[in-house]
Amino acid sequence: MNCFENVTLPGCVWFDGGDKRNTLASMFAGILFFAGWWFIIDAASVYPGDLPNAAHVCGVMATLSLVMVNSVSNAQVRGETYTGGCMGPRGARLWLFLGFVVGFASLIAACWILFANYVNAGSSKHTWPGVSLFMQNAFIFAGSLVFKFGRTEDVWG
Repeated sequence: MNCFENVTLPGCVWFDGGDKRNTLASMFAGILFFAGWWFIIDAASVYPGDLPNAAHVCGVMATLSLVMVNSVSNAQVRGETYTGGCMGPRGARLWLFLGFVVGFASLIAACWILFANYVNAGSSKHTWPGVSLFMQNAFIFAGSLVFKFGRTEDVWG
């Protein structure tokens, strides 16, 4: 018998998260997105000379990936609601795939920049700009996944 079976915790009076899955997933994804951009803004303001301007392309591409992945609903990918257009469900799947490719590519590029420019043994730069660049892309990608798969699609009507 487990000793924690008899422990009961009172419910939180001010919070009822039963039917709020979409709201909570959206808020958590927004917090992840904000935290990702906050990391890179912090690194760019504290170490302005150590972070090249071209490194911001990784974050912009991760943001573009977030928009691409979340602009296609799961019903469109399954082919339930989207039958028109020139490509139909195949085009929705292709768009989703390209969105994930852009997201993974930005994450890999940020990792590459981190190790090539900041973790390198001969580098005398601070490592925080590289770590923040990687964390920015990781948080934006995680926010994209939470926003895509953490919500449910409500069937209206």
